[in-house]
Amino acid sequence: MVRKLAYWHKLDAADRAALLALPHTLKMLEQHHYIVRERDRATYSCVMLSGFSIRHKIVGGGLRQIVAIHMKGEMVDLQNSLLGTADHSVQMLTRGQVALIPRDEINRLAFERPAIGRAMWLDTLVDASIFREWIANVGRRDARTRIAHVLCEIALRLKVAGLGEQTGYQLPMTQEQLGDATGLTSVHVNRTLK
Repeated sequence: MVRKLAYWHKLDAADRAALLALPHTLKMLEQHHYIVRERDRATYSCVMLSGFSIRHKIVGGGLRQIVAIHMKGEMVDLQNSLLGTADHSVQMLTRGQVALIPRDEINRLAFERPAIGRAMWLDTLVDASIFREWIANVGRRDARTRIAHVLCEIALRLKVAGLGEQTGYQLPMTQEQLGDATGLTSVHVNRTLK
């Protein structure tokens, strides 16, 4: 998390120490475990220490739309530290460890240390930019391009995080989950991948 925030904005040694000193609870979560559910009151923000998680919305008829995939080092629900009530769910895609940081501590630190606050703000703006790409992906791209976009994005993000290479990586998603991320059926995903 410190490395990622420092990527967006210069953090001095005191800023880094303040981030590392945040009170937190470590938890090992199993695959499919919810970190936060839509309409829950957010009491903490979560940093992924290992594994993968997904951000999603359940739409009419019970269908799921995955709107983001998160990996090690990412704060998956920084928005909830200010919103208070979750407007989406975050669920573990794989087994993994998370650090739960009280939202009041996130807010305090962001306002007491402007460089950290700016880095967090920039991090959420980058998330918003990625969300816009996902909207364009589902709304205007053909199946092949949708899947290619997600695979290329994950490759680049894994490389930047030091977790893989652009030319080869493990993606812990089923074809059904890839369909939920691209607005396609699992059958369509299967045919497109072939």
